[in-house]
Amino acid sequence: MKGNIQSDLRQHLGNNETLLWTGQPKKGIVFRTADIFLIPFSILWCGFAIFWVIGASQAGGIFGLFGIPFVIIGLIFVFGRFIIDSKQRENTLYGLTEDRIIIKSGIFSKNVKSLNIRTLSDIEFNEKKDGIGTISIGPKNPMMIWGNGMNWWPGMKANPQLDLIPDARKVYNQIIEIQKKS
Repeated sequence: MKGNIQSDLRQHLGNNETLLWTGQPKKGIVFRTADIFLIPFSILWCGFAIFWVIGASQAGGIFGLFGIPFVIIGLIFVFGRFIIDSKQRENTLYGLTEDRIIIKSGIFSKNVKSLNIRTLSDIEFNEKKDGIGTISIGPKNPMMIWGNGMNWWPGMKANPQLDLIPDARKVYNQIIEIQKKS
């Protein structure tokens, strides 16, 4: 898989650029800190929406149909967001060169973000006991505290980050060393 990542990112390199590191986020379903709030909220939302649709349908008329969009949103919050997040991370590639960080992502279309290492202002590093961590780039939006893992939802674009990467400390130190050289 590592060879595929390098060949996939190589097409985005400049003439004299070489990849110092490549990686991908952790795959599969991941529970995040925000889930402490989102799981109970999503179950309540979905439960109430289903209760509304059933109650309105039994009363007769067309009112039961008005609750269907809320049931769909509830199901996305309960189950779909984990699947979408997992698919998004599965299709994300990271690369580090002497000059920049490359983030290639997207489910239905590919988006390539290039960040000049020399002009990065804030770099935040979080690591778990197993060495998997996240490197966040740029000033943090205070409104995104509970939105971690919700980048797929419309209007929830967080700062660029190298999310859930193995050996995150090593990558973080590489970025800092490159910044010191310039």
